Amino acid sequence: MQGKTSSALQALGDARWAAVQARDPAADGQFVYAVKTTGIYGRPSSAARLPRRENVEFFDSAEAAEAAGYRPSTAADHTAVVARHTEIVARACRQIEAAETPPSLDALARVAGLAPHHFHRVFKAATGLTPKAYATAQRAQRLRESLAQADATITSAIYGAGFNANSRFYESSDRVLGMRARDYRAGGANTAIRFAVGECTLGAIVVAQSERGVCAILLGDDPEQLVRDLQDQFPQARLIGGDAAFEQRVAQVVGFVEAPRLGLQLPLDIQGTAFQERVWQALREIPAGETASYADIARRIGQPRAVRAVAQACGANHLAVAIPCHRVVRSDGGLSGYRWGVERKRALLLREQVQASA
Repeated sequence: MQGKTSSALQALGDARWAAVQARDPAADGQFVYAVKTTGIYGRPSSAARLPRRENVEFFDSAEAAEAAGYRPSTAADHTAVVARHTEIVARACRQIEAAETPPSLDALARVAGLAPHHFHRVFKAATGLTPKAYATAQRAQRLRESLAQADATITSAIYGAGFNANSRFYESSDRVLGMRARDYRAGGANTAIRFAVGECTLGAIVVAQSERGVCAILLGDDPEQLVRDLQDQFPQARLIGGDAAFEQRVAQVVGFVEAPRLGLQLPLDIQGTAFQERVWQALREIPAGETASYADIARRIGQPRAVRAVAQACGANHLAVAIPCHRVVRSDGGLSGYRWGVERKRALLLREQVQASA
């Protein structure tokens, strides 16, 4: 309502108050009213008890009311807000994905029709990533796809991924790819990965670490097969058997597997597509002892129709328990497939539920 004269504002406020008093459904979608004493807002047609006029202020949209610190008054209002936010975030994701260079926060917020700080909060709540982190993950995905093409040069891949200069890319290549571009293209060549095999109550475990952090936690029955799986993941890397110091790192990971609520205070080297990283971040936000469905995760990242893609991202996870894909179940609560076996999934969930209730 900025830019209007005081008399015009008064007239508009009076008209809106009259609509609230009449609980006029025709006014829904035109504005919302907020109650200062309760901190909530609602639609003009809301059946809630009418507040005192001096405690009411009006906003042109629910987003404007939320930006001012108010929250929805009813489940229906909340559902409508979530639906609007989902569409806003989905459009922003498409805008980021289509842009040659990452759009600024101000530019994204302007298209969304929200204040930058409010848009930032809405985007992170929906995807688990900040707009900047999502753009970075998207560029990393483009770069990986380009480097996988035999006829593409590293320079063309760098520019095609949205880096304005080689120097800008090389400053961040370790963070973007986990290694140098030419090493990534060569399947991890010249990259040293330390690993060790251990035992836990779930069977054999392999823990591997790059210079950036733990890059693999694999579970299974056959230790030799787990090592082969690690070699397949990094076919050209130099795999170095862990020394006594690294065995302590393995002990930390095993302790975390046995008691996930303790958390894993170790850096992780997470390498995935932009979509996978959004899914994995959403998984890490599921508390130990709780579960979510694939559809829940799809909604949380702003892509409610991507249920199958969410399941595929769970299957691509190389960091067992650290990225807790075992906490994702079918919509009916039943256990679905698990990369490391449904029985291990059942055991992990039971263990977490017992520890959460202790």
